[in-house]
Amino acid sequence: MQLYFLRHAQAEDGEGDDQQRNLTPQGKKRAEKLARVMAALGLQPAHIYSSPRVRAHQTAVIVAAALHLPVEVREEVNLDFNQQAVEYLIADLDPSDEVLFVGHEPSLSSVVQELTGAAITMKRGSLARVDLYHYKPLRGKLVWLIAPKVFEVLGGK
Repeated sequence: MQLYFLRHAQAEDGEGDDQQRNLTPQGKKRAEKLARVMAALGLQPAHIYSSPRVRAHQTAVIVAAALHLPVEVREEVNLDFNQQAVEYLIADLDPSDEVLFVGHEPSLSSVVQELTGAAITMKRGSLARVDLYHYKPLRGKLVWLIAPKVFEVLGGK
Protein backbone atom coordinates (compact mmCIF):
# COMPACT_ATOMS: atom_id res chain seq x y z
CA MET A 1 0.00 0.00 0.00
CA GLN A 2 1.23 3.46 -0.84
CA LEU A 3 0.52 6.19 1.68
CA TYR A 4 0.89 9.87 0.84
CA PHE A 5 1.18 12.54 3.51
CA LEU A 6 0.50 16.14 2.46
CA ARG A 7 0.88 19.11 4.74
CA HIS A 8 -1.58 21.89 4.01
CA ALA A 9 -0.39 24.91 2.04
CA GLN A 10 0.33 28.33 3.55
CA ALA A 11 -2.46 29.62 5.78
CA GLU A 12 -3.38 32.92 7.38
CA ASP A 13 -1.57 33.92 10.56
CA GLY A 14 -2.73 32.26 13.75
CA GLU A 15 -4.90 35.07 15.09
CA GLY A 16 -8.44 34.03 15.93
CA ASP A 17 -9.91 30.55 15.70
CA ASP A 18 -7.21 28.10 14.57
CA GLN A 19 -9.90 25.75 13.23
CA GLN A 20 -11.05 28.40 10.74
CA ARG A 21 -7.73 29.62 9.29
CA ASN A 22 -7.98 29.86 5.50
CA LEU A 23 -5.27 29.40 2.93
CA THR A 24 -3.63 32.63 1.82
CA PRO A 25 -3.81 33.58 -1.89
CA GLN A 26 -0.18 32.37 -2.15
CA GLY A 27 -1.16 29.14 -0.38
CA LYS A 28 -3.96 28.54 -2.88
CA LYS A 29 -1.57 29.09 -5.82
CA ARG A 30 0.95 26.67 -4.34
CA ALA A 31 -1.76 24.10 -3.67
CA GLU A 32 -2.85 24.37 -7.32
CA LYS A 33 0.74 23.78 -8.45
CA LEU A 34 1.22 20.77 -6.23
CA ALA A 35 -2.13 19.42 -7.42
CA ARG A 36 -0.98 19.72 -11.06
CA VAL A 37 2.24 17.86 -10.26
CA MET A 38 0.37 15.15 -8.36
CA ALA A 39 -1.96 14.68 -11.33
CA ALA A 40 1.02 14.55 -13.71
CA LEU A 41 2.57 11.87 -11.48
CA GLY A 42 -0.59 9.82 -11.98
CA LEU A 43 -1.52 9.60 -8.30
CA GLN A 44 -4.94 7.99 -7.88
CA PRO A 45 -5.63 7.43 -4.21
CA ALA A 46 -8.59 5.27 -3.27
CA HIS A 47 -9.22 7.78 -0.47
CA ILE A 48 -8.26 11.37 0.26
CA TYR A 49 -8.62 11.86 4.00
CA SER A 50 -8.49 15.46 5.22
CA SER A 51 -8.30 17.11 8.58
CA PRO A 52 -11.48 19.07 9.32
CA ARG A 53 -9.46 22.27 9.81
CA VAL A 54 -10.22 24.74 7.03
CA ARG A 55 -6.65 25.14 5.71
CA ALA A 56 -6.16 21.38 5.32
CA HIS A 57 -9.61 20.87 3.83
CA GLN A 58 -9.06 23.69 1.30
CA THR A 59 -5.74 22.10 0.28
CA ALA A 60 -7.40 18.69 -0.04
CA VAL A 61 -10.24 20.08 -2.17
CA ILE A 62 -7.78 21.69 -4.61
CA VAL A 63 -5.83 18.43 -4.92
CA ALA A 64 -8.98 16.33 -5.20
CA ALA A 65 -10.30 18.50 -8.02
CA ALA A 66 -7.09 17.96 -10.01
CA LEU A 67 -7.26 14.20 -9.38
CA HIS A 68 -11.06 14.04 -9.99
CA LEU A 69 -11.65 12.44 -6.60
CA PRO A 70 -13.75 13.21 -3.52
CA VAL A 71 -12.42 14.38 -0.15
CA GLU A 72 -13.37 12.60 3.06
CA VAL A 73 -13.11 14.86 6.12
CA ARG A 74 -11.95 12.80 9.09
CA GLU A 75 -11.30 13.89 12.65
CA GLU A 76 -8.57 11.23 12.82
CA VAL A 77 -6.38 13.40 10.53
CA ASN A 78 -6.65 16.48 12.77
CA LEU A 79 -3.80 17.83 14.92
CA ASP A 80 -3.51 14.61 16.95
CA PHE A 81 -3.11 12.37 13.86
CA ASN A 82 -1.04 9.28 14.69
CA GLN A 83 -0.12 5.78 13.55
CA GLN A 84 -3.24 4.30 15.19
CA ALA A 85 -5.37 6.63 13.05
CA VAL A 86 -3.58 5.37 9.94
CA GLU A 87 -4.19 1.76 11.00
CA TYR A 88 -7.87 2.50 11.60
CA LEU A 89 -8.41 4.35 8.31
CA ILE A 90 -6.70 1.74 6.13
CA ALA A 91 -7.93 -1.37 7.98
CA ASP A 92 -10.46 -2.46 5.36
CA LEU A 93 -8.59 -1.28 2.26
CA ASP A 94 -6.90 -3.41 -0.36
CA PRO A 95 -3.09 -3.60 -0.08
CA SER A 96 -2.86 -2.28 -3.66
CA ASP A 97 -4.69 0.95 -2.72
CA GLU A 98 -3.11 4.38 -2.47
CA VAL A 99 -4.25 6.69 0.35
CA LEU A 100 -3.64 10.42 0.78
CA PHE A 101 -3.73 12.10 4.20
CA VAL A 102 -3.90 15.92 4.25
CA GLY A 103 -3.05 17.36 7.62
CA HIS A 104 -0.71 19.23 9.92
CA GLU A 105 2.65 19.38 11.61
CA PRO A 106 4.11 18.01 13.74
CA SER A 107 1.82 14.97 13.51
CA LEU A 108 2.51 14.20 9.83
CA SER A 109 6.28 14.06 10.36
CA SER A 110 5.78 12.00 13.52
CA VAL A 111 3.64 9.44 11.70
CA VAL A 112 6.18 9.13 8.87
CA GLN A 113 8.92 8.62 11.44
CA GLU A 114 6.88 6.01 13.35
CA LEU A 115 6.23 4.10 10.12
CA THR A 116 9.71 4.34 8.60
CA GLY A 117 12.26 5.49 11.16
CA ALA A 118 13.07 8.47 8.93
CA ALA A 119 13.29 11.79 10.75
CA ILE A 120 11.73 14.38 8.45
CA THR A 121 10.09 17.79 8.72
CA MET A 122 7.07 18.39 6.52
CA LYS A 123 7.15 21.98 5.32
CA ARG A 124 3.85 23.61 4.32
CA GLY A 125 2.82 22.14 0.99
CA SER A 126 5.24 19.20 1.06
CA LEU A 127 4.34 15.63 0.13
CA ALA A 128 5.82 12.37 1.38
CA ARG A 129 5.28 8.86 0.04
CA VAL A 130 5.58 5.81 2.29
CA ASP A 131 5.25 2.28 0.91
CA LEU A 132 4.03 -0.18 3.53
CA TYR A 133 5.72 -3.57 3.67
CA HIS A 134 4.33 -4.82 6.99
CA TYR A 135 0.85 -4.42 8.46
CA LYS A 136 0.98 -5.69 12.06
CA PRO A 137 2.55 -3.46 13.23
CA LEU A 138 2.53 -0.98 10.37
CA ARG A 139 5.97 -0.52 8.87
CA GLY A 140 7.06 1.09 5.65
CA LYS A 141 9.85 2.82 3.82
CA LEU A 142 10.06 6.47 2.91
CA VAL A 143 10.21 6.47 -0.90
CA TRP A 144 10.35 10.23 -1.36
CA LEU A 145 9.68 13.61 0.17
CA ILE A 146 8.91 16.48 -2.20
CA ALA A 147 9.64 19.95 -0.85
CA PRO A 148 7.32 22.86 -1.71
CA LYS A 149 10.03 24.53 -3.82
CA VAL A 150 10.08 21.50 -6.12
CA PHE A 151 6.33 21.86 -6.70
CA GLU A 152 6.94 25.55 -7.41
CA VAL A 153 9.38 24.65 -10.19
CA LEU A 154 7.48 21.68 -11.64
CA GLY A 155 3.99 23.18 -11.28
CA GLY A 156 4.48 25.92 -13.87
CA LYS A 157 2.45 29.10 -13.85
